[in-house]
Amino acid sequence: MEQKRPLVWLSADSDHCATHLPIHKHWQLTRINPFQIPTAMLRAGTRKPVGVCDLTSLTPSQLDNTRQWLEWLPVRSWLALVKQRQLDHPEVRRFIEQYCQDYHTLPLDWQRLANSLGHMWGMSLLEHSHVETTRAGYQEFVLNGPSQAIRATRSLLRRFAATDEPIVIYGESGTGREAAAEFVHLHSERKQQPLVYVNCAALPASLTQSELFGHERGAFTHALKARKGRIESAHGGTLVLSGADELSLEQQSVILRFLEEGKIEPVGSSRAIDVDVRIIATCTAPLERLVKQGSFRDDVFYRLGNLTVPLPPMRKRLEDLPYLVQRALEAAGGEVYRVDNATLFAMAQHNWPGNLRELQNRVSQAVLLARSLQIQPEDLGLLKSTLPTNTEHFTLDAFRARADQEAITTSLSLTRHNISAAARLLKISRVSFYRLLEKHKLQPPSTNATTSPSSGKGNGDLS
Repeated sequence: MEQKRPLVWLSADSDHCATHLPIHKHWQLTRINPFQIPTAMLRAGTRKPVGVCDLTSLTPSQLDNTRQWLEWLPVRSWLALVKQRQLDHPEVRRFIEQYCQDYHTLPLDWQRLANSLGHMWGMSLLEHSHVETTRAGYQEFVLNGPSQAIRATRSLLRRFAATDEPIVIYGESGTGREAAAEFVHLHSERKQQPLVYVNCAALPASLTQSELFGHERGAFTHALKARKGRIESAHGGTLVLSGADELSLEQQSVILRFLEEGKIEPVGSSRAIDVDVRIIATCTAPLERLVKQGSFRDDVFYRLGNLTVPLPPMRKRLEDLPYLVQRALEAAGGEVYRVDNATLFAMAQHNWPGNLRELQNRVSQAVLLARSLQIQPEDLGLLKSTLPTNTEHFTLDAFRARADQEAITTSLSLTRHNISAAARLLKISRVSFYRLLEKHKLQPPSTNATTSPSSGKGNGDLS
């Protein structure tokens, strides 16, 4: 018997759902209303589904809600359903361009839809054999989860990917800085061009110019032939300065002219070469802090630091633990193993200094050491914890409240305490943002105290 292909149908309109889909017998259908809590969440399994996203009856604010679903659901490829006149709306066009591989306009041609879905499914199978062992698999692991912290981060990365400005991505060791940099590249207009990494920590000061700018034959001893530098190799694409905070002041001065003018001069050459690259710098701490400490040049910082993305550490993503553990088990070949609430609680008590990398290592260790299919805290190298007898602060509502507070404080920090910008970042109205501030007894920023939440503009209907 033929195994059905998984298909997700995301729609708020039951009339447009796939009830009458002529090819229904070939597809295992999961219907999701983006404005209702589903009875069962999709798991990221070995056969990731394709999806249909119905946009035909949505307002701009509802489009934002749908965008959050597309960020979260483990769907490999999306096809959008739209009304013809919706394509005149720039937000709809931008949404389709960013998230969907194809779109169909009403009225539906079911056979054409069937052909498109079949093609998307076939293309996804070509990727399946290697996706989990590539950077894309790690990227999916690092940047997904139900927590507001990682959803806000992913949304920010996607927004910055649409620009061509330099980006600084900072976070503790093991939070996935390089995966975030690659996410930006793969969602930018440069995705078909080279992605080149420079390990700044391993870049000798004496070879900085040669490594970055290249050299001509005979430029120095043992320069037996001309060689392109890393920057020129990234022409048209993206250059990632990995560990930019490890660059010495001398090395920073070497790259300053390139950052200012977009030109390089190979060692031993008098000709300047124009290079078109997008710069992403990753570091463990905000560069602004390093400038204040005197270990980073302010002129280099001003060329790099316009757009910054902080990556949340594991201790700020405890809501993601069940998802991350499941993905780590799959990557370690331990899909048959299970983790109960007591073990999850022990993991939540751990500080995770190595963040996601530590989580992966501990789960891999547990798959090898576990004496049963039920993983115990000691299998992970953690102390066994007892679930609290007073569960007043160990409820779903309590976790949600902490997640809300974290989302509010993070969004205000990212937007320099601008209420309107923070609300847009969280994809909620300013009125809702003020309600959250009041609900959690958080003080509104004094710089915005004169801004009235009732002055927000309404959204028009796309349908």
